[in-house]
Amino acid sequence: MAIRRSIRGKPRAKSSTTPLRKRFYERAAVAETPEGFAVTLDGKPVRTPGKRFLSAPVRELAEAMAAEWGAQTDSIDPLSMPVTRLANSTIDGVADDVAAVRDDIAKYFDTDLLFYRASFPEELIARQAEHWDPALRWLADELGAHFILAEGVMHVRQPDPAVKAARQALPETPWAVAAMHVVTTITGSALLALALYRKALTPDEVWAAAHVDEDWNSSNGARTRT
Repeated sequence: MAIRRSIRGKPRAKSSTTPLRKRFYERAAVAETPEGFAVTLDGKPVRTPGKRFLSAPVRELAEAMAAEWGAQTDSIDPLSMPVTRLANSTIDGVADDVAAVRDDIAKYFDTDLLFYRASFPEELIARQAEHWDPALRWLADELGAHFILAEGVMHVRQPDPAVKAARQALPETPWAVAAMHVVTTITGSALLALALYRKALTPDEVWAAAHVDEDWNSSNGARTRT
């Protein structure tokens, strides 16, 4: 699933000094409720840090969370539970102010990763075009959003109609907005996140596009050292 792949790609945070809770349950499972699919521990519903029920709108997400809880050993390590952390932030935070999170995503539309291209070498220019242009073509063809590209890092103001079109295409439900925000912050591109959400690009394509510069620098450095 795109959400899970994206979260896994995020660098793991440093371990907290707070002592980990001991595992106190035998079995993690999923129970269907009128509100969705809840995670249970030995039949009892799990609650978020905000004391709300830990549940998801689709079974797949709830099962992913239950699997994380089930995989815990002697202690419960929140850093090893990315889907649960996403759920907690969605339920306790995003759901209360979806508009603010959408606004945060939309800020990237004026400074997106895909706009700023290398001027050299030719190999990097070609790689950026190969991985970044498909998303921009989709935006132009499907949304009528035509963005301006630039060499280097000098800010270029994007056309208001393009930004407006991209913004209008953002999801409105808490879970979709939360997932898009995660992908946006990890990749540095709200346009890649939007293309993933609308299924114009696959998770693997988005991952590759987000790491074009990093991958080129790594391979170029390796060639230099040999």
